[in-house]
Amino acid sequence: MTTEAHTESTEATAAPTGINLTDVAAVKVKALIEQEGRDDLRLRIAVQPGGCSGLRYQLFFDERSLDGDIVSDFDGVEVVVDRMSSPYLAGATIDFADRIDAQGFTIDNPNAQNSCACGDSFH
Repeated sequence: MTTEAHTESTEATAAPTGINLTDVAAVKVKALIEQEGRDDLRLRIAVQPGGCSGLRYQLFFDERSLDGDIVSDFDGVEVVVDRMSSPYLAGATIDFADRIDAQGFTIDNPNAQNSCACGDSFH
């Protein structure tokens, strides 16, 4: 999945993870999970060292439960954040864009002081 560090404003609901998932993103995640034909997958969002700005977003489907995971439900879509990534993602909004200039999941993160041109990493 591709990520960008910006997004247009859309409706989002705050959750225990501190992350907001827009309705558009929730519908897309639900459709992708249905395509996989599994009901045990959740969207995991993590921050890992790397990228041109120091930290890199990771979005992927995961069936695992890790110690300290924070789980939020968005209309049947579970979003999971590990406890180490949670402070970096508090207040972030996950959206899905399907436009000529942007396609894929986008992340608008108020904690990102700087981000790179590719939108995959931040500082």
